[in-house]
Amino acid sequence: MKSISLFCYLLPLALVFCTGSQAATTVIKAGHVLDVESGKWQKDQLIFIDDERITDIQPASSVIPDKATIIDLSGQYILPGMMDMHTHLMSYLDKDFYAGLFQSPHRAVIGGVVNAEKTLRAGFTAVRDVGSSDYMDVALRNSINAGEVPGPRIAAAGPALGITGGHCDDNALNHSFKSKADGVADGPWAVREMVRKNVKYGVDLIKFCATGGVFSKGTKVGMRQYTLEEMKAIVDEAHTHGKIVAAHAHGTEGIKFAIQAGVDSIEHASFLDKETIMLAKKMGTSFSMDIYNTEYTLSKGAENGVPEENINKERQVGERQRESFTMAVKAGAKMVFGSDAAIYPHGDNAKQFSRMVKFGMTPLQAIQAATINSAELLNWQNDMGTISKGKLADIVAVSSDPLKDIAVLESVDFVMKGGVVYKD
Repeated sequence: MKSISLFCYLLPLALVFCTGSQAATTVIKAGHVLDVESGKWQKDQLIFIDDERITDIQPASSVIPDKATIIDLSGQYILPGMMDMHTHLMSYLDKDFYAGLFQSPHRAVIGGVVNAEKTLRAGFTAVRDVGSSDYMDVALRNSINAGEVPGPRIAAAGPALGITGGHCDDNALNHSFKSKADGVADGPWAVREMVRKNVKYGVDLIKFCATGGVFSKGTKVGMRQYTLEEMKAIVDEAHTHGKIVAAHAHGTEGIKFAIQAGVDSIEHASFLDKETIMLAKKMGTSFSMDIYNTEYTLSKGAENGVPEENINKERQVGERQRESFTMAVKAGAKMVFGSDAAIYPHGDNAKQFSRMVKFGMTPLQAIQAATINSAELLNWQNDMGTISKGKLADIVAVSSDPLKDIAVLESVDFVMKGGVVYKD
């Protein structure tokens, strides 16, 4: 096991000896291990872990090395670490909706550190952070990767691209402030330049806004933003640099344009029709649909200081988005797990699961969306998504069968990332 001295305060003394390193091999006694591809439980298994990877999975009767660290989860149900494809770790809930206008980026990053740990302890060992100014998500990712702070693996988007005055711009202040979001770019060559800039500063993916949105000022949720030519330029430039592309898109025309441009995922996808779903299937586009946060916004939005304009837009979108979700599931579209955490509290990401089941998925499909489907979207399938020999030891455990009651994933009992225990 790798050095974990920085994390000793997090870990149970029964499992970790805070001397700077652990035994070379860790063995998990696993009562039930989910094969997320088949949906079958493998009972009474031993999961062997060296350093950060799974080296073997054997029956419980197999020999355990004398000096191995043993973690007894024989009464638990074991799954791969979950993955959330739509988060904003640097954003947080506050009674003052406009608090972010007066908050320094340094303070936001400190909040991101707190949110990252909450997310990891909730069982999400990997996330996409789909839009962060000042490359704050890149900095947080690097700090986590360096072992300085606890958090999930992050695929960072940096500043999201958007048109002047669009959903990805800063529209709250009047013109005298000359306020403009980091990712604003208009025209095919300007958006290429912005993609190149994001790549220069270390992003893992590109995010752009193809339509208006709920939480922006003055935008219409369903109205397209960016031309097809601009979207094609974004995608071509991103793919040239080996980066996947996520498009924020609520309205049907914006969704279609983004799919035609070749994006890898559509975020929100509120106003789908059968033609658009078939186009997504043809193009291999994934849908990331945040169908829980409507409930939170409509019940807590006013209390959190969200303006009536934005709450009204949520009323327009929520029910229709859930209908679109059901249509997409029935049609067999590619689906990944995306919560839009920050709209509701970080750490509550898993509340999305029960709504995915309520609106059309089986529990297994919902788990697959947050494991193998998300790993494939990120091109991380060789390292993550299943509990398999050679893959990273990202493992969560719950007290009962999530295929019978998916809501149990809202309270995970055990979290391991890369062979290190963060919750027990």
